[in-house]
Amino acid sequence: MKIKILDEDRNVLKLQIEGEGHTFCNVVQKALLADERVDMAGYNIAHPLTSSPVIYIRTKGRSKPETVLRKAVKEVQEDVEAFRKALDKALKEWLDQNPAS
Repeated sequence: MKIKILDEDRNVLKLQIEGEGHTFCNVVQKALLADERVDMAGYNIAHPLTSSPVIYIRTKGRSKPETVLRKAVKEVQEDVEAFRKALDKALKEWLDQNPAS
């Protein structure tokens, strides 16, 4: 994954993420929008076959967009880890109940 900063200001961060698509960007956008310090967050993929997504973040007040983005990414990591643990538990329980599978 390669990230390029396209624009940065006091309350704005715009970055391009090479090699990602809607799945990744949607998760990040959802985490950003859950933060009350975020005024606006979105992404654009000009063409799914030829372009890299561009994520745009605008924060309220004195909140720095890079700080808000770091928090959102951490929350996504925690959600993925919680999902992994729940999946491992469910698979173990299923295999215990269905040993022939």
